[in-house]
Amino acid sequence: MAKVSIIIPVYNVEEYLEQCLESVKNQTYTDLEVLCINDGSTDNSLEILNRYAHEDSRFMVFSQENLGVSAARNKGIDLSTGEYILFLDPDDWWSEDIVEKAVNKIEAENSEVVIFCSYYYKRGNELVRN
Repeated sequence: MAKVSIIIPVYNVEEYLEQCLESVKNQTYTDLEVLCINDGSTDNSLEILNRYAHEDSRFMVFSQENLGVSAARNKGIDLSTGEYILFLDPDDWWSEDIVEKAVNKIEAENSEVVIFCSYYYKRGNELVRN
């Protein structure tokens, strides 16, 4: 059982998915599981997910028919085993130490919720910190 479960709902995001998954794969905090919920993608998203799952045992892929992002997140919650749950959208990515910082903040302050930033592209190549 991993301490942190990261849930990534995935639907037709092949263009952004590898950057997202790399940002999770390269986290300084490594006691994690990554639950990738393929929500009926019709592009190459599932193939990308399967490649990461094959290369890194922390990545797990679950598929369902297209039920929407909320259903995908809920499925991830049901499947998670971690003490903490983090959500990441598949077209966003994190700095390499964000999970470590989140866990440290949770434990230092006995927090139930921690909110932090992710990165994404806005119309073209404009980098935005969310």
